Amino acid sequence: MVAAGAATMGAAFLPSTSAAFGREEEDHAPITKGDIAILTFLSALEQVEADLWIQYAELGGATNQGLSPINLELNGKKIVTGLAPNYITALEVLDGDMPQYIADNTDDEISHHRFLNNYLASKGARPIDLSEFATLPPSRVSGVPPTGRLTNLKQLTVDTTWWMRYRSETANPDFGGIFENAVPDLAKGKHPAIPVDDSDLILNSDGSIPNHLQAIANTAGFHFAFIEQGGSSLYPALAQKVTNLEVLRILLSIGGSEIMHFQTWHDKAGNATNITDGDLSFPKLNSGVDPNPKGTSVNPADDFQTNLIMPEPTFFLDAKLGPVSIIRPTSTAQGGAVASVVSFADDGLFLDPATNKNTGIVDVLMRLAEEADEARRRF
Repeated sequence: MVAAGAATMGAAFLPSTSAAFGREEEDHAPITKGDIAILTFLSALEQVEADLWIQYAELGGATNQGLSPINLELNGKKIVTGLAPNYITALEVLDGDMPQYIADNTDDEISHHRFLNNYLASKGARPIDLSEFATLPPSRVSGVPPTGRLTNLKQLTVDTTWWMRYRSETANPDFGGIFENAVPDLAKGKHPAIPVDDSDLILNSDGSIPNHLQAIANTAGFHFAFIEQGGSSLYPALAQKVTNLEVLRILLSIGGSEIMHFQTWHDKAGNATNITDGDLSFPKLNSGVDPNPKGTSVNPADDFQTNLIMPEPTFFLDAKLGPVSIIRPTSTAQGGAVASVVSFADDGLFLDPATNKNTGIVDVLMRLAEEADEARRRF
């Protein structure tokens, strides 16, 4: 009787199908200039991400793993993968499935850029194409297509503060929280995340992986997570600015996949081996010791332990509400479009080795980012 009564009462509160659909239609506000600016910027940044992931896939992506074929394509042209087997071996130290995950992440970013451009075109807006800035030299490993690229993966300065950020229960970047690097040496200097040429792929005489090659793979592992944590914050930050519900649905749907990417790479980065290659050392993050020379961590075990990959509950909106597990940051200042471009530039992604300066892509991305951040939700 109770169950039947509850069902009857619940049905009374549910709108009829036609009424529900009617309200949904009423909620579809027109697509605004701000919505278009957000979609255009996201498409541009997805093209940048697709470019860097293609480079990772060319060298370290799966070739034929399991029964599912690897069928990466860009504009109808097949992307050759797995050209550096010894690099793959080093990546597999972090996880045996790394080549498959790299291929999948590459496919996802290509699809994001393609879909966003197709959607823009379907609404009468201009798709974005940054190909004119594809002037950076790729890896010289044998077999890599000698075509210009948008991004440089050979001189990276990788920020790893996201590691501590997602483990902190007392600090949130949106509240001014400051975090230490998990791998301090990656945050200074310029480090390759892909083999520069065939000489980087030579194994030791006993067939083992030299520290230099393993350091390249470890750098890639942390760089994967750095890239995807940015998207995890960017999409919810911009979602708060859109007006049209369909555009909101796009941002929530693509943003969710970015979070899945980040969670995967966050887990794999923790398997980076404790090695030293010149001025780059990967610390023992499970030692209970702060890896930073002048570290300020009160509880290094909580702040750096490798398997603590779920977002630790922290303060959100108002400290009086108590801690909650969240994606962070999600404010415009910390996780918005301009902040994303700045982080990519600081990473060294657009550095031209011939001039030691960023290519012109940064100016274009910054203009698009400013327009996206200026968007405001209309009611």
